[in-house]
Amino acid sequence: MAKKIVKRSWAEPFKIKVVEPIKMTTRAFREKAIKEAGYNTFLLRSEDVYIDLLTDSGTNAMSDNQWAGMMIGDEAYAGSRSFYTLWDKVKKYYGMPYFVPTHQGRAAEHLVSKILIKPGDYIAGNMYFTTTRLHQELAGATFVDIIIDEAHDPQNHHQFKGNIDINKLDKLVKEVGAKKIPYISVAGPVNMAGGQPISMKNISELSAYCRKAGIKMWFDATRAVENAYFVKEREAGYADKTIAEILKEMLVPFDGIWVSAKKDLMVNIGGFLATRNKKVFDEAKNLCVVYEGLHTYGGLAGRDMEAMARGIEEMVEYDTIKARIGQVEYCGLKLMQYGIPIVEPIGGHAVFLDAKKFLPHLKQIQFPAQTLSAEIYVDSGVRGMERGIVSAGRNIKTGDHNYPKLELVRLTFPRRVYTQAHIDVTVESIAQLYEDRKKIRGLKMVYEPKYLRFFQGRFEKL
Repeated sequence: MAKKIVKRSWAEPFKIKVVEPIKMTTRAFREKAIKEAGYNTFLLRSEDVYIDLLTDSGTNAMSDNQWAGMMIGDEAYAGSRSFYTLWDKVKKYYGMPYFVPTHQGRAAEHLVSKILIKPGDYIAGNMYFTTTRLHQELAGATFVDIIIDEAHDPQNHHQFKGNIDINKLDKLVKEVGAKKIPYISVAGPVNMAGGQPISMKNISELSAYCRKAGIKMWFDATRAVENAYFVKEREAGYADKTIAEILKEMLVPFDGIWVSAKKDLMVNIGGFLATRNKKVFDEAKNLCVVYEGLHTYGGLAGRDMEAMARGIEEMVEYDTIKARIGQVEYCGLKLMQYGIPIVEPIGGHAVFLDAKKFLPHLKQIQFPAQTLSAEIYVDSGVRGMERGIVSAGRNIKTGDHNYPKLELVRLTFPRRVYTQAHIDVTVESIAQLYEDRKKIRGLKMVYEPKYLRFFQGRFEKL
């Protein structure tokens, strides 16, 4: 009788070299802490958090190779050797000839928006991202979501929910004219949709349309390596290509990119913009001096640029990205075993809980995702974050809340930081809350800052 082959477990492609102790707290302590933080997990002290899944931005564990690179960083104000080392890696792996470093991704968003947008313009994109949209609006543009409809349905299993609907784009072009659209803002994977990728086929179709219409394309390449992984795993014709090959091919149609290096590059600070457009490059260099520092350091220390350069080489290693996304998948599958509603398919950098289905007794104006993220912290010390009505902000014309179809809690996994035991603790906490979900009450907002209110807004229990 043939022996049944059992699917084998996988393990991380690294071993732990240094550990950081984390504080264990009581439920009473956490109830007091979240109340003092206005039921906003962003306002908690990190030392009061047990498992921190707030974000993967700058919270990753650097490798011994990256730490070694920091010791040889060239801290020259002008013409740093580390700048040129990093520039070479950007050219090699992203395929863009021109490069300007910034202290983080939103600084690059700011420069791109300031250079390319005129008041009255329209920016079309595959779902908004908070800081990106704000920079575009502050520059005078109106953002228009042209993502496929499937992206707004948490339970739809479309493999590339980050795809752009060309018909939606065409409708906008016919309404406002191509000259009023300086560029298409493309992200991959799409954060607010649940970490959902965009396909190479869709990028190619978009490129053909934009070439004909005379519209440029820019890419938020912050997590482009994750997108490349999904292309390799899901899209026909890419299984035998390396992550590095897919990444470079993916970016060929784009005039430029902006990147928060605090994600794919696995560093604690840093970002950049890169472009094929010499005119944009020259303007970005000039504005960099105004807002960030000289264009050969862009608000970064030389050691930061050395760590970024080495992070670029590490991020395209297949085993590294497979383990990173595999950890997210492990969490999502365990939650699904408990019947907990999440965004499907499971995304690249995070698991997104469907707060509308988790807490169906709460109206959206009672901030179900904000409520659920606070309740998870109280139950177990796990910190996630809201991605729903709070993050969506207000309509700039009417002043009313934006009411997104997706009301989500994001559990974001820093790279190379937590073990599967930490995931088990997280899942068990959420499963217990799901059992007791009818007891959970909503929140009301008592303080709202002018911009990006999810960072600093404060709430009270109803």
